[in-house]
Amino acid sequence: MDFRTLVLRRLLKDPPKGDLDEFIPDNRYKISCVFVFYKRIHLMETILSCLNEQTFSKEDFEVVLVEDRGGSEAGSSLKARFPSLDMKYHSPSSGWGLMGYMRNFGLSRAQGEIVLFLDDDTVIMDGEFLERLYGLFKSDDRLMAVLPRGNASFCLLEGRYSYHDPFFFTSRCTAYRRDCLIELRGFDSSFIGQEDVEFAIRFLARGYKFMATDEIQYYHPPLIVDNLNKAVAVGYSFSRSRYNLLFKFLLGINGARWLPRIIFPTKKNKYMARFSYGFMLGFIKGMVGAKPPLYT
Repeated sequence: MDFRTLVLRRLLKDPPKGDLDEFIPDNRYKISCVFVFYKRIHLMETILSCLNEQTFSKEDFEVVLVEDRGGSEAGSSLKARFPSLDMKYHSPSSGWGLMGYMRNFGLSRAQGEIVLFLDDDTVIMDGEFLERLYGLFKSDDRLMAVLPRGNASFCLLEGRYSYHDPFFFTSRCTAYRRDCLIELRGFDSSFIGQEDVEFAIRFLARGYKFMATDEIQYYHPPLIVDNLNKAVAVGYSFSRSRYNLLFKFLLGINGARWLPRIIFPTKKNKYMARFSYGFMLGFIKGMVGAKPPLYT
């Protein structure tokens, strides 16, 4: 058990639950690939093409699409563009802009033994990715999550973007057994951003077994903070979460830990410092009861 998990288990002996209130009990598929997206159809076409090229039997996995903000004609047409994929498209009429709600919506419709959360700007180049992923879960019944290695897609064009957190609990590409997602009742539906990180806190506090592996890999843009909108939304979400006041205080300190890096000139440090600054603005807004920020 690493130090981070040990601390979380000590501090959160009874972590809060999420808001998943409905789910399909039976596993019809081996893997469900779940997306939440809004516009950016060209990116969705890329990752769906990656899934379309997988060697894993198309009968053994499904694709669940959840388009935010009421959906679009272009989004709903994705199913017709990839007829060989078993794809379901949804456009919820409520919960717009709340990533926690949207993740739960997709999870409630998933029917896979394993749920793989993916972002629209994730790229998978390995045609055996799903096959290898499922093999890892089948090799150990106690394994509840797999974190593939993440690489910075931008570094393919510009080396200065070669930084990336290789293993991070995030919905850009993380797989869970659906049983543990249901047991923790999924995500906090009130979260505007980084609902996946909040879920990971509860996952680790419960002591579930997970694996970080180089055996399967993906590509994703690194953190680039051009404005503070997302960071403010994330800080606000954590300040309004269901944790006790002491734990919220610790979350605030954790969110601010990158602020000193503003004095260093490297690109990654600059972006991390900006994110911390926005996080703290949102965290303070949430603590004083300000209106929730808008983040699209």
